[in-house]
Parts: sequence; C-alpha cells; structure tokens
Amino acid sequence: MPDRAQLIAALKAHQPWNAHEAEMRARVLAFVEENERCFERSLLIGHVTASAWVVDAALSQTLLTHKTKLGLWLQPGGHCDGDPDVLGSALREVREEAGVTRLAPLLDGRIFDVDAHAIPERGSEPAHVHYDVRFLIQADPAEPLRMTSESRALAWTPLEQVAGLNTDESVLRMVARTLGARRSGLARQTP
Repeated sequence: MPDRAQLIAALKAHQPWNAHEAEMRARVLAFVEENERCFERSLLIGHVTASAWVVDAALSQTLLTHKTKLGLWLQPGGHCDGDPDVLGSALREVREEAGVTRLAPLLDGRIFDVDAHAIPERGSEPAHVHYDVRFLIQADPAEPLRMTSESRALAWTPLEQVAGLNTDESVLRMVARTLGARRSGLARQTP
C-alpha cells in the first residue's frame, strides 16, 4: 500500500514543466514532509488532493468538469480523505465525478503535474490550501458520462479550446505538457 514516504519520493523524482511548477513542487513537497496528516481533510490549513488530467488516446482532448462549488472548468479531482494512495484517489474521483470507468494511467502512473492553490472560506470551512497531485489518465470519449451534484456540466474539450474555458496557469500548463507529449509520440505508445 502506498504511504507518505512513497509520495515524498515521487515528488522528488517529478520533473516540473516550468519554473512555476518547480515552485509548486517545492511547496507540495515541503507540506507533505512537514505534515504527517497531510492526506486528512481535517487538517484545516490544507491537505493533499488528487486529480486526473483525463485525455483521449490521441492526446487531442481532455475531460473537464464545471465544478459546482468553484464555478470553474477543471479536471476531475478531490480529497484523498486520509488515503495515501494518491493515484487511486485520482482514479476514484474520475469515476465518481464523471462515471467514467475504463481508465488507464499513463506515464507508468508517475506524477504528471503538481499545484498548490488557495480554497476560499465556505460556511464553517476556513480558507485553506489544496496541495494537488495530478496524474495523466487515458479514457475513451465514447464511454457515456454521468453527471453528479459535484458538476454543473461535463465535456470532452479539444486541447486548443481549453484556454477559452479556463485561463488558470496550472490548467494551461497541463495543456502545454500534453501537447508536448503528443509531439514526442506518447499518443502512439498508449495502451
């Protein structure tokens, strides 16, 4: 079973896409190293979250969800709820948020991207930080999507159109990284 030490090792091995992601990796790594309870949602200063950058076999489109709570188009993802299996949590979130079940981790399940972002105060929940660990996951766009209360909408979106829905640096970074993987031939090597 994965544990915090394995996440620390995976974060240290992860190669950031650019200087901003390198800063994010340093923040996430420091948080995980300093907080034994980093996977616990009850850690009110922040916690590790997991998300999936879901792509088709050609690496030409991604699955985005319009998050009800945040009002933004983002990749599926959420809380680990105490589970140190971050990849498993990312896969669970895709199944829960979109109903997609035929999922294949790419890059041998290694980390694809990391980000630390502020979550605003909501109700009794104080403002905190999500230390998000992201994985590249392949799915079939022909598999039917299933809406849940967590989303206002779900859509397979061509990579070139993502910037029209979300201009967040970390989302655009994943688009650029995916386009780079497509040019390097990863799409021809997927399962």
